Order: sequence, then structure tokens, then C-alpha cells
Amino acid sequence: MNTNPAGNGEFGQRPPTSGPIVPKTASEALRPEAGTPPPKRSRASRSQVVVFMNFVISSVMLVVLAAGVAVYFGKQEFTEPGPSANGDTFLVKPNTGVQDIADQLERRGLISDARVFRLGVRAFGNDSALKAGEYEIKPRASMRDIMELLKSGKSVMYSLTIPEGLTVDQALQRIAEETALSGDMPATTPPEGSLATDTLRFTRGATRQQMVDKLLADQKKLVDDVWERRAPDLPLANVEEFVTLASIVEKETGKGDERSRVAAVFLNRLAKGMRLQSDPTIIYGLFGGKGKPADRPIYQSDIQKQTPYNTYVINGLPPTPIANPGRAALEAVANPSKTADLYFVADGTGGHVFAATLDEHNENVARYRALLKKQADDAAKAAKTTGTGDSNAGGGDAGAAQ
Repeated sequence: MNTNPAGNGEFGQRPPTSGPIVPKTASEALRPEAGTPPPKRSRASRSQVVVFMNFVISSVMLVVLAAGVAVYFGKQEFTEPGPSANGDTFLVKPNTGVQDIADQLERRGLISDARVFRLGVRAFGNDSALKAGEYEIKPRASMRDIMELLKSGKSVMYSLTIPEGLTVDQALQRIAEETALSGDMPATTPPEGSLATDTLRFTRGATRQQMVDKLLADQKKLVDDVWERRAPDLPLANVEEFVTLASIVEKETGKGDERSRVAAVFLNRLAKGMRLQSDPTIIYGLFGGKGKPADRPIYQSDIQKQTPYNTYVINGLPPTPIANPGRAALEAVANPSKTADLYFVADGTGGHVFAATLDEHNENVARYRALLKKQADDAAKAAKTTGTGDSNAGGGDAGAAQ
């Protein structure tokens, strides 16, 4: 009787599986057994990583977005019209940094935000491109406009004019009073007649010594150039006498078409040994480089006052010029008119009439005095009609060469 109910195996043991045993092939028998699979990450762990990565990505995107918005609005503020309705001048001193410039602009109300200006300048690569100087900032100028202006170096230009006929003292006074200049005046006063009569252009901060040096150099060059082109046989011993006579011509007439003829009169007189008899030399002898006070007339007694400059009492030329002559006066003396004139007197209209003989000159003087008398009579009648009086109506001209 079979006691093994399964009917297979020995000793009553069951097979390891319930299904039929499939024998392995040789290749399967040699193949290594699969290892133990790694443990799977929990769902909670996977959620924390995802959350962190999402946070990082979101933060980066937010920062990028915020930066983009800041750049957009910053660029807009950098280029939009500024807050100043009237504009102003702005001084950048040497070695001033962008931050200081920005702070000063904001304090002056020329820009709205110093930080935006500073960042804008940096973004355009102009940190070291802004130049010292004084600038005219236009109304509503944007920060970019101001940056470009300061980058250009186009500073405000000032003018200093030294008119023809000023003395050296008068010219130096103008230089001293110019507030856009800096520094002290020269320790020594230049010689009379040695400064150019010109208009100088300069930027704020230029020194007074620089102005004087330039005027001296320009006048020397001008005088030397004109002297080299002078007419032959002038009765002048040297360039100093040339400048002296030019200064007298400068003071005698302001009419360009008369200068060469006035110069001819004086040169003809020098050639003949006659005294020049020029009124401006009387004035310089009495008052020097400071000039005659406006309310001080020339009296008849002044004509005979003994001074080294009074050409009514001295022979030849004064010891120095009596003013700074301009180019036209220098040219007139260097190349005078070809004329025999020895006399001239005012004509009452700002010019002069000339004469070669004393008789003709006396007739001109008589006509001039008659004109003055008529003017005085007309003024007296007008004063009587209006009920006012003027004891100084009319005038004279002691400057008629005689």
C-alpha cells in the first residue's frame, strides 16, 4: 500500500514548488543570480526635494524678474526729463568722483536720484570719463543728457574784453574784477602799452596771471609783426617810439578811416621838428594810468602844465606810451597816409577835419568854435523854454594840433 499521498518524491517530502519542475539549460545555470534590489525612496522624501527645487527655481525667476523691472524703470528714469525747470550751471572740480558728482547734482535739484545716476554712468562705462569744468545744464535735462555733457568737457566759456585805448592800470582793473578768474594779480605792473587789446575766452578757474601773460605775449607778437612791415623812412628811432605814437593815435580818434591820416599828421610833425600838441598826452601827464575823472574837463591852464607827457610843452614823443594801442592804430603808424597834413581839429560830429597849412587850420578851428557856440545857444534856449538852467552847455576841444 502506497503511503505517499502525493505520489512523488521520497521519504514523504513535497517538492519545493507546486508546479512542475522545469530543468535549467546550461546557460541559465551559469548565469549569476540577481542581486537584492535597492530600497525605494519614500514618497515623503521625494516631496521635500521637489519642494526645495521649486523654491530655488521660483526664487531665481523672481530675482531675475525684479532685476529686469528695476533695470527697466531705472533706464526710464535715467533718460526721462529731469526735475530742474530752469537749469543751472554746475561746477565739477578736478579729481571729483562719480558718487560726489551724483550727490551734488541731487542736492542742487538737477537730478532726481543720485543712485540711479551713478549706476547709469557705470552701466555706460563712463565712471572715469566725466571731466572737470563748469557746465550749463539745460532745463529738464535728463540724467543721460547730463552724463553726456560732463563727458564732453564742453565747459561754460567766459569773455574778458580789453578795449583799445585802455591804459595798463585800467586793463588790470578789469582782470582783477572778473569773478570767474582765480588767483592773485601779478606782483609787478607791466609797462604801459604792453597789453593786447582783445577779447579773451576762458573757463572758470583760469588764473589772472594767465590772462596777463597771454595779453603780454599777444601784444609783443602783434607789435613785432607790424613793425617788420612798416613803411621805410619813418621818423621813429625804435619799436618803443612806434608803440608810443600808436598809443597817441589810438586816443586821438576812434574812427577807423581816420587813423592813418591822424598818424600821418603826427609823423609829418615829427619829421619837421614840430611839437605834437595832443590833448591825450596832457591828460596822461596829469592823471597817469588811472585816467581822467569823467567830471573833470581839460582847462586852458592844463595845456601849459609842465609834465613829461605834455606834448604842448615837450619836444618829440612822451617817454612811454599813454595807453594800449590796438592793431588798427599800430597799422596806421606803420603805414600812414601819404599826405602833407600838419593839423587837425574836431568837426563836431565825432570826426576831424585836416589841414596842411596854418591858415586853413585856423579857418577850421573858427568853424568848429562857431558850431560849439551855436550848440551852447540852442541848449540855453531849450533850458529857458523848459525852465531849467545849464551853466556847462557847450564845450571845447583843446586837442586841435596847432
